[in-house]
Formats: sequence, C-alpha cells, structure tokens
Amino acid sequence: MLEGETRRKEILKILHQRQHPVSGTELAGLLGVSRQVIVQDIALLRATDKNILSTNKGYILFAGRQEELKRRRTFKVKHKDEQILNELYAIVDHGGQIRDVVVEHGIYGQIAADLIINSRADAEAFVEKTEKYRTSPLCRLTGGIHFHTVEADTEEILDRVEAELNRKGYLMK
Repeated sequence: MLEGETRRKEILKILHQRQHPVSGTELAGLLGVSRQVIVQDIALLRATDKNILSTNKGYILFAGRQEELKRRRTFKVKHKDEQILNELYAIVDHGGQIRDVVVEHGIYGQIAADLIINSRADAEAFVEKTEKYRTSPLCRLTGGIHFHTVEADTEEILDRVEAELNRKGYLMK
C-alpha cells in the first residue's frame, strides 16, 4: 500500500475517534508531514465521498448516524457586526448548534462556510479569531443579511431559537 493511502486511512481514524475538530497543524504533527500535505490528503478524501467538514477550528468527520437524529432549520437573519456574538449566544443558549453561515452574493451567488458552533466558548473563539486575523464576516458582503443552518435535538428547541432571534430583532421573514 502506498504511504499516502496509509496516511489518509490514519487521518480518517483520528477524525473518527475525535468528537471535536482537529486542526491541520495537529494532524500534520501527529503524522509527521507538513500541513499542506494534510490539506491535499483531505481534498483527496473528500473526492472519495468522505464527509469531512473544514471549520474554523479544524476538520471534523460526520459519520451520519448521530446527525440523522438532529432536527435542522435555516434562519435568515440580519444584524450589525458588533452584534455577532449576541446572535450566536441567542442560538447556543437555547440549545441550538450552528452548522454554517451562508450569504447570497449578487455576483458570486451563494457563499457558505462551515462554523460548527455548539457553545458560548465556541462562539467566543470564533469572534476572537475574526478579530485576531482582522477578517470581515461574510454578512458584511450582503449588508448584514445571512443564513444559519441550526441543528437541535427537537423541534421545540428550534422554536425557542427562532423566538429568541425574533425577540432580539435579528430574524428576517
């Protein structure tokens, strides 16, 4: 078997064992290769229909079984940049898990990024990272309008998230 194939099997094994995202740097260190080799391996694994998400915290493997039990709803929201953390808290504090952010850009069409924010700590880490790297949130491209796919264990939780986003004035109809 080729060294690359062995390494890719090991990447899958590591991702399968972890409940949280694993950074490319960590994978590179564990496997004794560069981060760029990991990026290439992940691309090859995705090409073979492996469900690997790339998040701002690293890579995560979704096996499917647990995800099928979750309920999902997409919310169209709008807020100012300084309200991002408050919006994320409104979702996670009511039991929601933020899968992604999506904007509908007039020229480029749909632009999406996986977030995987499950807690206040995740939300804070996301905001800190945007500040550290001085990056603009995607919603800035669309005047603050964006979509989040939110997961929860029950429809009632999603109803509570929706009500809270509406109460705060972030929810768009």
